[in-house]
Amino acid sequence: MKVAIIGKGNVGVALASGLRKANHEIKFGHRDPKEPVLDAAKWGEVIILAVPHEAANDVARAIGTAADGKVLIDVTNALDENMELAVGFTTSAAEELPKQLPKAHVVKAFNTVFAPNQSAGRVGKEQLTAFVAGNDQKAKQVVMQLIQEMGFDPIDSGPLKSARYLEPMAALIIGLALRMNMGTKIGYKLVKA
Repeated sequence: MKVAIIGKGNVGVALASGLRKANHEIKFGHRDPKEPVLDAAKWGEVIILAVPHEAANDVARAIGTAADGKVLIDVTNALDENMELAVGFTTSAAEELPKQLPKAHVVKAFNTVFAPNQSAGRVGKEQLTAFVAGNDQKAKQVVMQLIQEMGFDPIDSGPLKSARYLEPMAALIIGLALRMNMGTKIGYKLVKA
């Protein structure tokens, strides 16, 4: 597939690496005028939003109708400058995106995985779980297929409303890594009997 990644930071680069290993084409869009956000969004069959939470609204405006009818994967973590949840309880960052991009098929995924682990879907030899939430079943299937091809165990976590739980899961694991000094070589794994 042709995957547009909006954001060229640690997360965007790691996801690009994992997707390239799975033989997908990548085009970045970001602040650099040589790689415009809109051009990438128009080109991609799937769009990944891998920008800081505070930039998401501006990026959504820049993408505009280029996201119409496409799967848009929201990887953002809705955290403030103190690494605390900036959105929560009655909505999520992922649920706010369709207000700006109403014809995009928004899916929350990858936000509970640290960038160093996103390219392989593993921590050491342990396969990580990648939780997926979205309202469009076909869009979720596309994302789950990409996730599986990258090496993760994809788990359908229900409707986009489930991002209200996935975003705090990201806050928790970031706190474990940074405040509790566990580092980023940790991750979530759903154990199934």
